[in-house]
Amino acid sequence: MAQSLRASFQQLVVNHQLQAPSSNRNCSRNARKRHSNSGFAPAPFPSFSMPQQVLNAVRADQTASTVDSSTIQLISDITRQIDEEHAATLKRNAYNPEDNFVSDSDLRRRVMSSILDLQKGLLERETEVRLLLLAALCGEHLLLLGPPGTAKSELSRRLSAATGGKYFERLLTRFSVPEELFGPLSMKGLESDEYVRKIDGYLPTAEVAFIDEIFKANSAILNALLTILNERLFDNGNKRFEIPLLCLVGASNELPESEELDALYDRFLIRRQVAQVSSGGLGTLARLAAGSLGDGDAALLSSDGANDAVGGPELTMDDFRSTAAAAYKSVDMPETVIDILTDLRNYLQDKCEPPIYVSDRRFMKAVKMLQVAAHADGRTAVSEVDCLLLEFTLGQRPDDAQKVRARVLEVIASDPGLQQAELVFLGLFGRACRILESGDESEVAEARQEATDLVDLLQMRQAGLAATLDGDFPELRSSVWLSEAAAATAAQALAPQMVENRKRVEDLLREAMVLKEALGRKVAANTLEKLLPKRF
Repeated sequence: MAQSLRASFQQLVVNHQLQAPSSNRNCSRNARKRHSNSGFAPAPFPSFSMPQQVLNAVRADQTASTVDSSTIQLISDITRQIDEEHAATLKRNAYNPEDNFVSDSDLRRRVMSSILDLQKGLLERETEVRLLLLAALCGEHLLLLGPPGTAKSELSRRLSAATGGKYFERLLTRFSVPEELFGPLSMKGLESDEYVRKIDGYLPTAEVAFIDEIFKANSAILNALLTILNERLFDNGNKRFEIPLLCLVGASNELPESEELDALYDRFLIRRQVAQVSSGGLGTLARLAAGSLGDGDAALLSSDGANDAVGGPELTMDDFRSTAAAAYKSVDMPETVIDILTDLRNYLQDKCEPPIYVSDRRFMKAVKMLQVAAHADGRTAVSEVDCLLLEFTLGQRPDDAQKVRARVLEVIASDPGLQQAELVFLGLFGRACRILESGDESEVAEARQEATDLVDLLQMRQAGLAATLDGDFPELRSSVWLSEAAAATAAQALAPQMVENRKRVEDLLREAMVLKEALGRKVAANTLEKLLPKRF
């Protein structure tokens, strides 16, 4: 009706403009005649009667104003109600410092105690200690790349002490022979025409092993070493048997140069570039060497500010043997994490230059590693934060770690779920306009339920962002696998985009609440358009 009134009013205005010039010309002619006769300034235009059509236009406009007044009142009521509900929701979802983001599981406490014990007396090795422990819990192997004298062998010895398992250590050269790793040939066996080795005390009987300069392994060593690392099997004579190896730590000053070593390099799921102590820590290192540590230095060496770590029981060999299997059974992999994993692999192989190859085997092992990380942290589902560990697994060269980390942070910050929610809202808004115009009761009820579900989803997302930002990224800082420095760096990178995401979520939440209320009241379609003018 309002549209027809506006059309009538426009037509009357056009008619008036077509008729008015003749009256205006008469008025102007009379005014010029009076002006020429009097010699004074021109008198005001005389009054004249407005045509009947204009009077009719005024009455039509008054009727339209009456209709618009009721619509305006409705819009005002809905807007005021939604503003109150929206403000109440934000207040209800505000961060509560008493909320506990830290699990109190026994396994997590033992992991934290072991981390503190392993890194005691070491400077700037918080990340290496965590990766070593994670590799052992996964039953995988760790590769440490870096110059000599950076505590690579010390870490593996400490892991052996923590597990209580048999330990084996060797330094390889280009002239190393298999006997150095796998044991000497049995003289009695040779007398019996059997080619067997005496393996006691060597790699096939070890539970924790450290091999320095591992990429100097020659072809005589390589084949047996590959089978040990991947299948945990060793061929001794004509018999193949399982070995008890839990974790092997490999160290090297350089990356493998020949293609025949690529398979050995791929056997190490977790890789870490180890650097010298930073210039800022040299003073503490000097005092450590001199035995004159102060209270602040001792605290720095014993802990990196790890969150709620307390002394207590540490991990046992049973924990190392059973954690991986328990994690695979009990830890879920949410779709948001799967999206990050698939996006990351596609990005590394298709968009990076040069491309970074990620084999199917490495991809699957990385997924399982995330499950173990979540389980050991006392959680039943992998979180997006856990994906930051992928920088140590999916790269091929040390420089690739930064590319992986940057991509993971970018995907987490971009919040694909929010983008999907915006698309859902746009589709629902367009359908609501059509439904309200047609007046189908069943479709209106269905659309309102969808709007209700969207509101609930956005409320949860807003509460999560509020807790993350106002709580200074508690999930990051409470993770046992991220050092204090690593968590702070990640939080700094995520904060700007998450602040913007929070504003987008709050705005979208208000619009979804308006849409839900409009469908509940079954307002006219043009009223909904006025309630949400940005979407029209």
